[in-house]
Amino acid sequence: MHVTHRKRFVSRDLVALAARHPQELAALSEAHYHDQIESIADEVLAAGHRIVMLTGPSAAGKTTSAHKIARVVAARGHNSRVLSLDDFYIGEGKYPKNPDGSDDYESLEALNLAELHSCLKDLYTTGVCDAPVFDFTKQRPSGTQHIDARDGVVIIEGLHALNPALTEELPDDAALCLYAGLREEYADAHDSRCLATRDIRLARRIVRDYLFRGHGAAFTLGLWGHVCAGEDRFIKPYKPRANLLLDTTHTYEVCLWRTVLDAMPADPALTATQARQLEVLRRRFAEFPALGTELVPENSLLREFIGK
Repeated sequence: MHVTHRKRFVSRDLVALAARHPQELAALSEAHYHDQIESIADEVLAAGHRIVMLTGPSAAGKTTSAHKIARVVAARGHNSRVLSLDDFYIGEGKYPKNPDGSDDYESLEALNLAELHSCLKDLYTTGVCDAPVFDFTKQRPSGTQHIDARDGVVIIEGLHALNPALTEELPDDAALCLYAGLREEYADAHDSRCLATRDIRLARRIVRDYLFRGHGAAFTLGLWGHVCAGEDRFIKPYKPRANLLLDTTHTYEVCLWRTVLDAMPADPALTATQARQLEVLRRRFAEFPALGTELVPENSLLREFIGK
């Protein structure tokens, strides 16, 4: 199955024109994503693969997308489960180390590969497995979860999902590979890029970290370089393995982040450099007309980032 990885460019003028009818723009954006979810669920079932490996960069919405695909599969009358690779973390005191001595959570060796291989083999041969549950507050495995993918699908999502080291003990065609990412970038009147997908993902993550994880913008900006480096090391090299691509861009969201970022309280922990980074990001979104979050449906993927 051939997939095209090229990003597509959207004219800023087109977005500005469409923003005169914001509800229509929002509805079209949501429908574009929803239609993809339905189509991918159908393709997964048609392919007959029990195991689907799903990855994508930070703040691409891969976890929400995995659950949405699973719900559509279930609505088609099949078993469906989502299993996060995070549940296979090896635990505190066992993680590999970064050069500065800190725990390296992004390395493949941060996962219990032996247990993961065992679960994947069980899923492939019998359709069931008992997978671990990771307790993030205690930083260690805590209990198990029973996964039943007989006559159905298990979607395994996480940073390393497309790394062939995960499925090396299975036949080559044992799993369907899915990549979730943003594919829209924005061009100005001279067809020059004015907003990249990483800018959009950074805005998503800053807001989500603040609303749901108790972190200010300084924390997110301080971590962002390591996050992007991890994506370059652990995700991009395996993106060509994807059988299917899911575009998680919502065109109208570029008109939302200006409003949301401006509403966030100032973070006193920002360094001068981080403050400049945040201001540059805000200015990039200020090029677009501002829309309010009331346009975002309650079941939108964007709710993962902006809340209810």
